Amino acid sequence: MLAHAATAVGGLGCSGSHLADRPPPPSSVLHCLNGNLLRSLIAFGWLEDPRVAAAIDWQASAILGGPPAPRFYASGTSGPNFACGVNEGLSCAWGAVKALRGFAAIPEDRRTPAVEAAIEAGIALLLSVDPATAGYPAGWGGVISRAWFRLGFPSGYVADILQVGEVLAELGRAGDPRLAGLVDRVLAKQDEAGRWRNEHAYRGRLWTDVDEPGRPSPWVTLRACRFLRAALG
Repeated sequence: MLAHAATAVGGLGCSGSHLADRPPPPSSVLHCLNGNLLRSLIAFGWLEDPRVAAAIDWQASAILGGPPAPRFYASGTSGPNFACGVNEGLSCAWGAVKALRGFAAIPEDRRTPAVEAAIEAGIALLLSVDPATAGYPAGWGGVISRAWFRLGFPSGYVADILQVGEVLAELGRAGDPRLAGLVDRVLAKQDEAGRWRNEHAYRGRLWTDVDEPGRPSPWVTLRACRFLRAALG
């Protein structure tokens, strides 16, 4: 899979089964997909693989605008600071969340100065608005996606507001006062038994469904509890 996912520019993309004999084009590399794959591959012990290293370098370079100067594509990653063609060329907070999750998987003593700078750029974007509102740049009419407010598990390219808090907590920013509204919003979704429902479960799109619709979810509850413990102590 990794050989098929790696592109000529160093980033990672997703290829469908009909493309299994060739890698996706560089114009399909997006921060969300690259970040998801980085986090997974690093968790499986592939940090030392040169293709993973190249994807880390690409992600940091694309966020910062170089060096080295990356090539941008109107249909994919279209500029620095998480600009994405899918978001009409605006900075994409979903991409920022996923990119930061990929970087967070790298041990701190293994992060390059470029990776550290890219992390700070991502944190700046995610905290540029109240994360509880998800009022991030939104292309194609400026409508904020309702998916931000549907806490779910698992997670694809979409991020919910809880995942904003999770990745910021993982990067040591759980105590930032700008997360107060997010803490309140997550707590408001807790049921009387102290659990959370899976509001975005990708049912019918996975090999195995993980939760019953409308029922409390152990996975979303675990996510919420981990974030709240980090934020509230």
